[in-house]
Amino acid sequence: MNQKTKTLTGLALFTAIIVVLQLLGSFIKFGPFTISLVLIPIVVGAAVYGPKAGAYLGGVFGVVVLIACIAGWDIGGNMLWNANPFLTALICVGKGVLAGLAAGAIYSAVAHKSRMVGTVLAAIACPVVNTGIFLLGLNLLFPQFLADWASAAGADIATYILTGLVGINFLAELVLNIVVSPVIVRIIGARLGTPKALS
Repeated sequence: MNQKTKTLTGLALFTAIIVVLQLLGSFIKFGPFTISLVLIPIVVGAAVYGPKAGAYLGGVFGVVVLIACIAGWDIGGNMLWNANPFLTALICVGKGVLAGLAAGAIYSAVAHKSRMVGTVLAAIACPVVNTGIFLLGLNLLFPQFLADWASAAGADIATYILTGLVGINFLAELVLNIVVSPVIVRIIGARLGTPKALS
């Protein structure tokens, strides 16, 4: 019971951090979309509590992103929401869940050999999966919007993805995660007394 309480308390803390950071991040815009500030606590939570917890924390992130789309804080996301709420929700929540799940699974698979390597790989996987699912969703479910945004930027779709969507948002998230990886390792190390991962 004590271990379960510690786990629930830890997840509640990570949930609060993710909600606050993502709400703040909703107002930091690069192009039509916002940059995500919550991937680091998702990686830490996924490493400490396991892949299922990572999926949960990623889902929390996705729900807050969806709220920003609905409220109009995320301009590009709001356009997608107005066009098709169900598909927008699927992309927003799905990319978060899969990013957290991937971070937790990779950390769990590698950390027994090297915590540092496991953390760095998880920190890389989280933004890669998050951005990858987002781009895949745009390409498959909202191709006309992607084409229109590229045209408005005066670029073909591939160039717009690389320079407009991926170039700024993804690289900022990836670099931030990699730079703070040593800090993440210390946090995880300090939490070795945490209950066994939920995997």
